Amino acid sequence: MSKQRVLVMNGQRVLQSEEAGKWKNDNVDKAGSIKPGIYPLYLSKGPDKTTAYNGAIIHADKESIYQQVGKQIFKHNRQSFDKLPEVGSEKNISYDQASGKALIADAEKQARKLSR
Repeated sequence: MSKQRVLVMNGQRVLQSEEAGKWKNDNVDKAGSIKPGIYPLYLSKGPDKTTAYNGAIIHADKESIYQQVGKQIFKHNRQSFDKLPEVGSEKNISYDQASGKALIADAEKQARKLSR
């Protein structure tokens, strides 16, 4: 499989694949709430199913849902979802321990504490 990454700039989300050392654009669409940057999908890790993941859905393909949590990208198995989260949305993904199914909720906004 070729390396893939998502490039976000100017409100656009571009899926790129590496071929012979050069990145080529595969698909372009709206970025939604994804912050501008380069997201290397090929460095993503599988989720620990006992943990909840809070972050932006940056890409979805035939096999996986990719979510950015902090500086890490997690690759959730598409088969775990009854309903797929929308790319560009902020979601909280956790797993039902009995069935292994992914549970989706709106992401919890991080409350900022003010200090003097």
